[in-house]
Amino acid sequence: MGGLGGFAGMMDVSFLKKYDRPLLATSTDGVGTKVAIAQAIDKHDTIGQDLVGMVVDDIVVVGAKSLFMTDYIACGKVVPERIADIVRGIAEACSAVGVALVGGETAEHPGLLGVDDYDVAGAAVGVVDAAKLLGPQNVRVGDVILGMESSGLHSNGYSLVRKIVSDSKLDYTKNVAEFGRLSLGEVLLEPTKLYTGVLNSLLESELGSAVHAMSHITGGGIAANIARVLPQGVAVDIHRSTWTPQEVFQVLASWGKFSLESVESTWNLGLGQAVVVDAAKADEVSAALTKLGVHTWTLGEIEAAPADLSSYVQGAKGVDGGAVRLVGSFK
Repeated sequence: MGGLGGFAGMMDVSFLKKYDRPLLATSTDGVGTKVAIAQAIDKHDTIGQDLVGMVVDDIVVVGAKSLFMTDYIACGKVVPERIADIVRGIAEACSAVGVALVGGETAEHPGLLGVDDYDVAGAAVGVVDAAKLLGPQNVRVGDVILGMESSGLHSNGYSLVRKIVSDSKLDYTKNVAEFGRLSLGEVLLEPTKLYTGVLNSLLESELGSAVHAMSHITGGGIAANIARVLPQGVAVDIHRSTWTPQEVFQVLASWGKFSLESVESTWNLGLGQAVVVDAAKADEVSAALTKLGVHTWTLGEIEAAPADLSSYVQGAKGVDGGAVRLVGSFK
């Protein structure tokens, strides 16, 4: 509604009448310093998907279905082709997950940003019926945590990536032996996987009631983000032996001369979303998500928290949550 060029984007929400108690959910996010790599190789057609994933995949973790999104692009100079690539990526990603792109803003900031510099941000709004709200209040001892595979780095930890590349004196535009025919920049720009469509399908199915909570593994890494969606008084061991981080993580760690375990609070290491489910339905949910196109596996089981939590991460970002630690070695 409202057409192009209006002062406000609009959406007809008369369908909300079918909800007993509709709750609106909103999220605002950006892509961080990943945009610097896009600028380095002048490739901007994947940043839009990154932005959509960062925003709407935060909304789905509370059980909400994203309705609409807006975007904001700040740049040193408006280069029409570049802006078109970014906006096209946003629009295509929104369309892929059934979210309306209802508006946006492109702001030129000469003197503040360089001619080739830009940053992107976005916000979205979704809705969930109060009775179907996901979160720590639903999690019980005995629940199982499933992991959903990431496509790679997604949109977090790029300040560390850029430092590694700089210290190693590598060029984003050049090929490196470890990644074959793709340039280093192209590998690092692998778009963020979109989980919203798959998770909406799961929540709307008969298995939806088996889902108790979800966590989007973004800034802060694995343990801290999972801890945010667990109640106090419970703990979980996430078993590294259940998956193998993708090659991009292994190569970057070797260049940086550090272990994968040491960056679990920075990179997702191949784990993009965590889903807490009823143990009796865990295998069915895992199979359903894998069938929907995202490899999913069991990470661990919720237990009563031990007295000594010194080896665990507890809560994050101001949330007093459960306790999480990673144990064992990666496959």
